[in-house]
Formats: sequence, C-alpha cells, structure tokens
Amino acid sequence: MSNDQGPFDIIGDVHGCCTELEELLRLLGYRFDANALPDSVWGPGLWSHPEGRRVVFLGDLADRGPRILDTYRIAAKMIAAGSGLCVPGNHDDKLRRKLLGHEVKISHGIDRSIAELRRNPQLAEPLLEFITSLPGHLVLDGGMLVAAHGGLKEELHGHDSNTARSFALYGDPTGEIDKSGYPVRRDWAAHYRGKATVVYGHTPILDPVWINNTINLDTGCVFGGRLTALRYPERELVTVKAEQAYVPHQMFQRGDGSVLS
Repeated sequence: MSNDQGPFDIIGDVHGCCTELEELLRLLGYRFDANALPDSVWGPGLWSHPEGRRVVFLGDLADRGPRILDTYRIAAKMIAAGSGLCVPGNHDDKLRRKLLGHEVKISHGIDRSIAELRRNPQLAEPLLEFITSLPGHLVLDGGMLVAAHGGLKEELHGHDSNTARSFALYGDPTGEIDKSGYPVRRDWAAHYRGKATVVYGHTPILDPVWINNTINLDTGCVFGGRLTALRYPERELVTVKAEQAYVPHQMFQRGDGSVLS
C-alpha cells in the first residue's frame, strides 16, 4: 500500500464515541448515504467523501464509549467500500482475543464492548473477521506516511514482524505501571529522525504537537477531551469536542472535577 497517495483524513482513538465521529466526518466533508450497501451484514448506509478523500482510523475503536458497534460499523463499511483504512489498537486486539475465547482481564472498558455484543450477537463473527483482517500498520504515500496506533520506529516501517506489530499496538513500554495504573512508555518520538511522517494515537494528550515529524492524535474524546483528525497532506488539524466525559480521566479534568472544555 506504500504507493497509495491519498489524500487522507487520519482520525485518532474513537473508543465508541460515535456521535463525535459522525460530527467529525461531517466537518471533514464526508456525506452519509443511508441507502448504500443495503446487503451489508453491518446494515445499510455508508460515509464517503465527494472528492475521494479517505479516512485512516488509528485504532482503539473499541471499549469505554457509548456506541462501540456503531463505530465499528462505520469503519468496516468504509473499508469495504474503499473510502477508509484502519489499523488495530491494543483495545481492538484485546477484544479480538476475547472473541477467540481467550482469557482477558475485564478492565479499561472492555466490559462495554462485551455488553454491546451480548445485545447484538449476530455481529460477533463479522467483528472478529474485521479486526483480524487489519494490518499492523500502514505505509502510504510512497513511504512518506506511516499510520500506527502506538507509533513506530523507522527501522520497523513496512515490517510485518512480531516486534513491529507489538510496537504498533503498544508503543514502547518500559514494563512499569504509573500511579494511575497505566503502562509507562519510552518517548520514542523524541528520538525519531525518519523522513516518513508517523501519525499515531494510543496515549491521550490535551493537544497534538509535532515532534520530529510525528504527531499523536489521541486527544481523549472518551475522557471528555476532543476527537481529532489530521488532513494529509495538508497537515491541518480538525477537532470536535466530546459531548461529555464518558470515563473520568485526571488529565481532562480541572481540580474541581469539572471537564475541560
């Protein structure tokens, strides 16, 4: 896919915030055709751009938010129709393992994904097939753009190894856990010197900042932050505010507990 030129609209971690995703797609110029793909197992309807732009989802569509299956529905149908691309996040991969019958820890919001699937059991198999089909990372625009959920060091670009897939899912963890219960990760972007632009998510931040030709688009929508997209090649950021904090997170709250706006 390295010769795929775009243009692209790259979207950070959605985590089931489908209402915000729909608003962001509209802001980006996408239109919804309720009659498209009528025979899809996901139901009818498709988002597409009149100028042929495509979305790149950076993973973590699953868990925490209120409309998880609707989020997967949008992504799966866009990919099937050629108007979208997607890489898996660690939450998507954990849900995949759960669907395969593996033991997983019921934490960090997977209970919400499981609850939705219990109400819609007919989507369990299509969802497993969808997540399993996703590439570990994407190399696009002649090798000048890399999309990976947790980021990716230059020497791993284009490699389909266990090391590359693990890095793309989790970033570069130290093995330590912080006081909030989240893994401590090395700042790989601070040492990145590659020519390819690397766009990623995974670690929630208040505002995206370019660091050595890399940018993190996870602005914590599910925690009451924003859902952010990067227009590529324009390098323009487009964001929408979260309707609410679906899950509390220290970074996105003031000292009095109210949500940052």
